[in-house]
Amino acid sequence: MPRSPRRRPSKMRRLLTLAVLACAGPILALPSAAASLCLRGVNISGAEFGTVPGRYGFDYLYPSADTIRRFAALGLTAMRLPIRWERLQPALRQPLDPDELARLDAAVSAASQAGMRTVIDLHNYAYHGKARVDSEMVTPEAFADVWQRLARHFRGDASVVFGLMNEPHDIPAARWLVSANAALAAIRETGARQLALVPGSGWTGAHSWTADLPTGNNAAVMLGVVDPGKNVAYEVHQYLDADFSGTHAECSRGADALQAVERMTDWLARNGRRAFLGEVGASSRKGCPERLRAVLDHLNRNPQQWVGWTAWAAGELWAPDYPLKLDPGGANAPVVAALQAAARAEPSCER
Repeated sequence: MPRSPRRRPSKMRRLLTLAVLACAGPILALPSAAASLCLRGVNISGAEFGTVPGRYGFDYLYPSADTIRRFAALGLTAMRLPIRWERLQPALRQPLDPDELARLDAAVSAASQAGMRTVIDLHNYAYHGKARVDSEMVTPEAFADVWQRLARHFRGDASVVFGLMNEPHDIPAARWLVSANAALAAIRETGARQLALVPGSGWTGAHSWTADLPTGNNAAVMLGVVDPGKNVAYEVHQYLDADFSGTHAECSRGADALQAVERMTDWLARNGRRAFLGEVGASSRKGCPERLRAVLDHLNRNPQQWVGWTAWAAGELWAPDYPLKLDPGGANAPVVAALQAAARAEPSCER
């Protein structure tokens, strides 16, 4: 029987091939065009809440323009916006859901009008549903596809930052790297030039960045990040509680958290890299706002290594007793005051 004609590799397949080849060597140039980028802000949760698909306005909610303006009025310059991949793209490698995209557009527009940048945070822990990124179902190509669609949609909006994924945790860092590089290549294929944020695996903690984790050593593996647009930073998280999880009101390891970001700063400087502290938080318990402020002040003093920070977390769907809830008029007002002071601290942060 005659042989089937050989099919040309798809564009996404070619991008993936380039990403895999890129992982063979650590290449990550420090960009100059965005070296002065300064993000000092807050996570505004809600769009990532609830089961999928969920009922909008009840199970999950995008931030309102009023909520965004309240934080912009404090001098904050950035909103990290957690969203769910399954809502935005219910079927892999298919068009984005128009209703969900419209909600995302509205939030990004409201932030831009208030003078804030938006970090679009795919808050999925390296999963789509129950399937992990790098699996047979959620291939690196599928991950690259959603980011190519988002990048194409937002490529003309300078207020947008691309946060590739929230807290990959059980995927080997070397395998995560392949998917991250595929996404970066796909983003740049669209002509989008905005900053892209790449986390490590193992929850991407600043305190564990150089540690030999079960998922691998982020400090070693993630040097292999390759951005054709040369406008990339690592995303790390750092909490102040006993296990660095951000699930407790106490801040007993505030000093350790500060040392963790100081060590991260040294590592970034040695390797000519940049980072973004995407999550950091504290309650209003005695001493906690001050310990949080110490961490933020360190980041502010090192703009060559840190493009900024966003504190965890505001949002209209948080329970009133959530210990890290950020509300300018709420129980954690001392924490909000610390954020306001850090946002306005020298060196100043131009919006």
